[in-house]
Parts: sequence; C-alpha cells; structure tokens
Amino acid sequence: MDLDRTLRTKLHQLECHFTWALMKDDIDLNDLLNRLEEQIKLDLVKKEGLARTYSALAYVQFLLGFHEEAHNNLMTSVELHMECHGDEFHKTLIVTYGNLAWLNYHMRNYTECESYLKKLQEINETFPTEFSSVPEVLGEKGWTFLKFSRKYYDRAKQCFRKALDLEPEEGEWNAGYAIALYRTEYERFTLEDSPTIKQLRRAIDTNPDDDVLKVLLSMRLIVYKRYREAESLVEKALESSPDHPHVMRYVAKFFRNQGSVDRSIALLKRALESSPNSSFIHHQLALCYKLKKIQLLQEGSHHAKGSRVQQTRNQCIYHLEKAISLTGSFISAMSDLALLYGENHDMSRAEELFQVTFKAAEEKNDNLHVVNFYYAEFQLYSHRCEQLAIKHYMECLKMSPDSVEGKRSANSLKKIADKRIKRNSLEGEAYGILGFLHKIKGEKHQAIECYEKALSYEDNDEFLSNLSALRLSLQ
Repeated sequence: MDLDRTLRTKLHQLECHFTWALMKDDIDLNDLLNRLEEQIKLDLVKKEGLARTYSALAYVQFLLGFHEEAHNNLMTSVELHMECHGDEFHKTLIVTYGNLAWLNYHMRNYTECESYLKKLQEINETFPTEFSSVPEVLGEKGWTFLKFSRKYYDRAKQCFRKALDLEPEEGEWNAGYAIALYRTEYERFTLEDSPTIKQLRRAIDTNPDDDVLKVLLSMRLIVYKRYREAESLVEKALESSPDHPHVMRYVAKFFRNQGSVDRSIALLKRALESSPNSSFIHHQLALCYKLKKIQLLQEGSHHAKGSRVQQTRNQCIYHLEKAISLTGSFISAMSDLALLYGENHDMSRAEELFQVTFKAAEEKNDNLHVVNFYYAEFQLYSHRCEQLAIKHYMECLKMSPDSVEGKRSANSLKKIADKRIKRNSLEGEAYGILGFLHKIKGEKHQAIECYEKALSYEDNDEFLSNLSALRLSLQ
C-alpha cells in the first residue's frame, strides 16, 4: 500500500498524456484512433513526429482498454526517439517514459514503473529544469491538444507560445502555433493586424517545404479578398505536393469555398482512396454535394434537374452517414443529415436523429446552437411549423449570436417578422421577435419600442418581462 501511494505521488508529478487532463468525454476515441493510425500509415511526419504519434496512439489504446498494444506502441516510440538521438536519456523521451511509467503502474508492473521513473530522474539530472518548461515537452503537449479535441485548442496555443518563448526559431513550434491560431481566431482583424496571417507567414518562413501551411494561409487570405496571392499559394502547394492527403483536403476546401465544386469533389475522391476511413473527407464531400444541390436548385426545377437534385441529395446523405459511422458524435454532420432526411420526407427518421443529436450535443456541451439552427430549418421548411422554428432560431441566437448559424437565425427571424407585419400590421408576436433581435444586438431603446408595440397588440408575459428588464437596465 505504501509503495502504491509513493508511486502515485511520483506519477502525478510527470509530464505526459496521463497527467494532461485529457477527458474521455471530450474525445471521440475511435475517430482519434483512426486519425492517428492513418497518420502512421501514410507516413506524413518526420521520425520524431512519428515517435510522438505512436505515444499519443498508445494513450488512446490505453483508454480503450488495449494495454498490450499500447505498450508495444510506446516501445516503438522509444526506438524512434533513439534512432533520432541515440541516447536513452534524451529530453525528447520525457513524455514517452512518463506514459510507460503510468501504463506499467496500471498493469501492476511496479518494478518496470519504478525503472522508468528512475530514467526520468536521470534525464532531470542531465537537464536540470522543470519538465513543464522543456520546449520538446511543451511542443508535444501542444500537438496533443490540437489532435485530441477542439476544446483543447486554446491550451494548445498556450503551449506553443511558451515553446516559442524558449526557441523562437524552431519550425515545429511556429507551425503548431500557426495552426492553433488558425483554429481559434474568430475576431475580425485587418489583413495587416491578423495574428493568424502573421504567424502563418512566420511558420512558412521556418518551414518552407510545408505545403499544408501554404494552403491554410491561402484560405485565410480569401477572407481579406487577397485572391491572387491565395490562388498562387494553392497552385504552388498542389504542384509540389500533389498526392499529400492533407494538402488535397485543404485545397479541396479552398475550391469549394470558391464555388469550384467539381474540382473539390475530384480532389476529395483522390484523397479518399488513401484515407477511406476519414470522417473529415466524407464530411467535406457531403458539403460539396450540398452546395451542388443548392446550385442545381438555383438553375431551375424542371424534371431532369429534379432527378439530378435527388441524386446529389442522395450522395450527400451517403457521405454524411459514412462520416457519422466513423465519428460517433459528429454533431454538425448529424444535424445536416437529419435536415436532409426531412427534405426526403422521411419525417420520423429526421425527428429521431434530431433528438439523438440534441442529447449528444447537451452531453458533450458541444455545438448545441448548431443543432437548434438545423432543427429550426427542419421545422420551417419540412414540417411547416413556424412557431417551433421561431423558438429554435431564438435558442440558437441566444447561445451563439456571432456564429454563422446565429447570423442565419437572425436573418430568418427578421424575414418571418417582416412577412407577418406585412400581412397584419397589428401582429404582436412579430414585434416581439423584432424586439428580441434588437435586444440581442444590444439596441435597448429600439427593443423597448418593439416590445411596447407588441404589448399594445398582444398581452404576453414574456414581452412584459423583457420590457421591464430592458427599462431597468437603462436606469
């Protein structure tokens, strides 16, 4: 018992996957397992990066209960580190040895556990600094947070920032920081002030052969209407890495955003050949077919086009179903799929999937505003229930007013309210909707005017409550 307590005290002081608060509920383990195995199979990283991938894969296997496989992969990680550095006490082994100490502890191999703790002590004597301040540890931690869950992106950013403070010229930390910024920067900056664009340019300078970074920069430049530079970067990336699966994926996304759907589909189908179990690629293909369906509907709706619309919708459904089968709680894909079931007049299937999606989003505390938006669309266009649509548009807007779905919800609510007022200028609920929209924008005086109008036409406790709260806030 004393040995157990002593070991646990030492283990909790380590820097490794077991101590980084990687919560099972935040991670889709099977999807992560597929992605890590794919990265190894496609040989997408340098040997040291591969060593880190094996270490991360081992931790996922541990969480899934595959302890022997986890141990084998950690030993492979050790071998790869030693091939790079030829030293079993090199600082790049800190995380892998920490994982091995923890894994052996869980497997009740206490002698082995102590052996790895001793190795770590020897590394600490060679590099007399806190493990949490070693750039290689910070970098591995950053990549782990980026790979494991969207919820950890901010933590990844902090790790790479600290690593860069210690090693500002290191290409890997510059690349990691650029990707973390790309995934977390939602504010609108000018082209000159954007931290993401600055860091992507810096990362490309320190990693001139990294074509994924070039495509990410091109996608961000499009936001600022720098089309010529963006297209030039994309062409260069495709020319030098025509078969790199991640380059193909991101270039395909670039083409889709530019409206070149067929070019995007062709690239994604090529990427799918080497990565058939990628939920990301299946989801991107679904988004392409969704856009193609919209384009067909805009062209007209005679019979030939009608059948093509249905074929395209079926393709979209197929790829969404594949994405969901590969990633269990893929909230946005599930919402999109449920809406398409509604379009196909399969109302019970749509309703059932929406309820499953609501539950998954609530349990994971993830993208609940997205589900509310899609459910509102389903109620408005498939179920023809405007009242429920209004309710869920409002829920989406309250949760995430600045998101794409929040803005689209606001537009839909405005259209519904305007249409109702045009039909009947004494429509109280319509003015209540407009009051709600002003309130969300922080336009308190306009909101009060709308709620007062709403109450003059319709007695409603909610309007009265909102009006009272707004008046109090202005005092």
